[in-house]
Amino acid sequence: MIGMTFESFSSASASASGAETAPASTPVSAPVSARGGTSRRALLGGVLAGALLLSAAVPAGAAVTAPASPAPAHAGREAPAGLDVKALRAAVAALDDPQATAAQIRVSGTSGRWYGAAGTADLRTGRAVTADDRFRIGSITKVFVATVVLQLSADGRVHLDTPVQHYLPGVLPAEFPPITVGQLLNHTSGLPDESGPDLPDMSTPEKVLQHRYDQWTPQRMVSMLGHGSMKFTPGQKQEYRGINYVLAAMVVEKVTGNSYGTEIDRRILRPLGLHDTSVPGNDPRIHGPHVHGYLALADGTLTDATVFNQSEAWGEGEMISTSRDLERFMTALFSGNLLPRATLDKMFTLPSADVHMLDGSPATYSMGLQTVTLNGKTLWGKTGERYGYNSGMFSTQDQRRRVVYSFNPTHRDRTQQKMTIRIGDAVTRDAP
Repeated sequence: MIGMTFESFSSASASASGAETAPASTPVSAPVSARGGTSRRALLGGVLAGALLLSAAVPAGAAVTAPASPAPAHAGREAPAGLDVKALRAAVAALDDPQATAAQIRVSGTSGRWYGAAGTADLRTGRAVTADDRFRIGSITKVFVATVVLQLSADGRVHLDTPVQHYLPGVLPAEFPPITVGQLLNHTSGLPDESGPDLPDMSTPEKVLQHRYDQWTPQRMVSMLGHGSMKFTPGQKQEYRGINYVLAAMVVEKVTGNSYGTEIDRRILRPLGLHDTSVPGNDPRIHGPHVHGYLALADGTLTDATVFNQSEAWGEGEMISTSRDLERFMTALFSGNLLPRATLDKMFTLPSADVHMLDGSPATYSMGLQTVTLNGKTLWGKTGERYGYNSGMFSTQDQRRRVVYSFNPTHRDRTQQKMTIRIGDAVTRDAP
């Protein structure tokens, strides 16, 4: 929840074919300057988008150097059909603007299948990124949470038009108006920004790393809403907020009597065989093969930020997965294997036309997904971002084209959008 995320288009669910292991590429030393600070509102709310086994050779916080130029992209066997493979290769290889230590793209669907990767999973060892590597998926967690809430809705255990105050009495300030569960899911709640003396200073990468082992509870997060007033009448506007999904996950726990992670595991992960996907809770490590995430410090060095307690992103951005697992999840979800069709349709339905984002632009979030149209193709899915990680999974509704991507930016700022825009453009192009 404290993790800032940058919600531009990122990617869609995907799958590769054939050999998916990328040959190793060697990082070249080059210092990087840190860029700007991060707003607490973004850090705490996961506003713009938004576990680990760290190699024994690299202690937590050890400084490393970054590649000076893009490493070549290595693709597995491909059957590209209608895909622009040249554009895809260029997108995955572009690790210099913005600077990233690794990237991978997985595309699938009836338009063709392709997988490409570039860069290194661990700058200390030079190990190449592979399709088996786990990474932090940030706000893609919200799709899992929304799916569970909608399953409970289909079972009659949660009513989307019922105020969250009914399920969680006394959790929100008494003066707040009724906010429905559905308004949490589609970000039309109007909740105030988190504020108050409990907010840690995370304005620089150095300060962020000082808080990497902080442990948060959802109750502590929600308590920080009590210092402000509602931003708009619920249902009248849309603003992407991580706190909406903290509350939604709390509803899951109240209704089921289980942790929301347990419900995700038994309802989604185990039935689909998503063995590389997990909800880490207070475990700061990624277990098993994984990509490391790095942050650029003020002195130009990179520090391994992989080990990081994700309780700050509880319910809205803490999960870990792989490109294969995300493709399998998205395919099952869009195919109607996890939700009845009438309930699934809510994930492809935006608020009424008179509801706009705070800046006046059209609403782009449904109950669990976001939508974007690029090169004439309308995609639905979700982006995600954590420190050192940026990812996304998207698909056309008919699944003709799906994509999952992940890259590892060294600067936590809006320059990350350059990569997501390039990936989005490449993925939605047709073969020349």
